[in-house]
Amino acid sequence: MSTLKEQLRTDLTAAMKAKDELVRTTLRSALTAIGNAEVAGDTARELTDDDVRAVLTKESKRRAESAEAFAGAGRDEQAARERAEGEVLARYLPTQLDDDEVAELARAAAAEVAAETGEQPGMKQMGQVMKKANAAAAGRAEGGRVAAAVKKALSGA
Repeated sequence: MSTLKEQLRTDLTAAMKAKDELVRTTLRSALTAIGNAEVAGDTARELTDDDVRAVLTKESKRRAESAEAFAGAGRDEQAARERAEGEVLARYLPTQLDDDEVAELARAAAAEVAAETGEQPGMKQMGQVMKKANAAAAGRAEGGRVAAAVKKALSGA
């Protein structure tokens, strides 16, 4: 079993003992999503820590989108609840890179592709640069942010 999943279960037990309703419901929901991911597909499998992080990232993103929708509908209490649940999940995710770090990561990936191909990459090589940039980001930045930084790096802006 992944150590991150085990940590979630341990923290769920602690939240239940402490009668912390927010953490308890958030972790139960996260563990349910992890369980669903384990049995999705043709055969059941045990998720690695990286797979568990991917599920938690998706859950966190879903909560952020829900909070935005609730806030837009004037349901501030519901939006605050979604944000609080997102903060609980964020404890289990790597810290996100800031914009400068993502831009530097994109420049480094472009330089690496340039070194491999012997020429400065353009938009045609965006896929190659994205592959290296996403590997370097390793879940610490959303794909959209990485893609925007890569486009900017390739256009020379």
